Amino acid sequence: MTTGKQLVVDPAGGRALRARLRAPGDKSVSHRALLVAALASGRSRVRGLSRGDDVRHTLEAVVALGAGVEEVGPELYIEGGRDRLHEPDAVIDVGNSGTGIRLLAGFVAGVKGLSVLQGDSSIAHRPMDRVAVPLRLMGVPVDGRQGGRFPPLVVRGGEARGIDYTPPMASAQVKSAVLFAGLSAEGETTVHEALPTRAHTEEMLAAAGGDVEVTDEGNGRAIRLRPSALHAGEIDVPADPSQAAFWAVAACLTPGSDLVLENVYIGTGRAGFIEVLRRMGADLELAAEDHLRHTADIHVRSGPLRATEVGGAEVPSLIDEIPVLAVAAAFAEGTTRFSDAAELKVKETDRIATTVELLQALGVRAEPAADGLVVTGGAGRPFRGAVVESYGDHRIAMAGAVAALGASGPVTVNGWDATATSYPGFEEDLHRCLR
Repeated sequence: MTTGKQLVVDPAGGRALRARLRAPGDKSVSHRALLVAALASGRSRVRGLSRGDDVRHTLEAVVALGAGVEEVGPELYIEGGRDRLHEPDAVIDVGNSGTGIRLLAGFVAGVKGLSVLQGDSSIAHRPMDRVAVPLRLMGVPVDGRQGGRFPPLVVRGGEARGIDYTPPMASAQVKSAVLFAGLSAEGETTVHEALPTRAHTEEMLAAAGGDVEVTDEGNGRAIRLRPSALHAGEIDVPADPSQAAFWAVAACLTPGSDLVLENVYIGTGRAGFIEVLRRMGADLELAAEDHLRHTADIHVRSGPLRATEVGGAEVPSLIDEIPVLAVAAAFAEGTTRFSDAAELKVKETDRIATTVELLQALGVRAEPAADGLVVTGGAGRPFRGAVVESYGDHRIAMAGAVAALGASGPVTVNGWDATATSYPGFEEDLHRCLR
């Protein structure tokens, strides 16, 4: 059973979500912003950084590796440059962040000396061979439990060589680890993607002066990187689409809702949930689009939903949103199938199992599948009140809170403190938006 803080959501009273809301800074962009700024020569300014625990651990990591950090109000100034970076004095703790440990593995591959990366009990069981294998192909010694399959990871950096690599799974984390290592490697590094994944790393490296070239290859892409020196600049972190998705679904299923989500990143590999909700009939519009920054406001109103099929090439662009999309499916008319999502099994929890358990506790017909789940909904049918478990997974906790808005009675989410990982202000925003 999950221990820790509880959140109790009582949907009684007919309240709806009516507000303009900015979700926290994008977590994926925030991790990369810190790493790019730490590598870039000079003083970078970062605005809109995620304040969750995951990103805090990455910030502490770049400080341990030699970057200078000054916080001025909501802005962060980072003194970076490869000549500042050095072997850390102690083990680097990534907390609960799978993104953090995998990206840092590639980052420290370019830092001379020995770096040890470890995390909490959840991270201890997350697969790391997916980054250990390509880094070894680059000539970087990497070790860990079970031959590098699990943390802690021990990386001896400083002498990498470029490779031509095709990851066996669609993973922006693996791509990014290889690219960070390739930044100081001997020769060109190329990563081939059969399915495009979120493009933050290559976009941010290019913006900082990295010698990056992206070309289409069939349905996928090739990212070529030559050894590069980065320069300092300004990085504005947009709102996180993975967090915005929880509010979008909440507005869909809560009668009378009219919600605007401001400045959300909708670029390559991140906007899949929008298309899924549109297929489900959601009353959702994009406004104030900034095509240069790949952002938009998302305007969502409540309304009936219908079932759909989610799978194939779109899954990498919405893998983190599947738990809350399953909540939307439970409120839709018909049966929704999520497939090609086996990656959910190796997140903070087995999110196939924990999402199904969450929905079943609320009285929804949901069943696991080998690579996804099947949810049978009913338009307008409220969930029942229940006690649900987060199992320490921030996305399961927030999916439980969203589902509670469509319940006939109070819902208690055990382990609510897991949301500190990515969205410590979720509860406060929920109370502010319900009117």
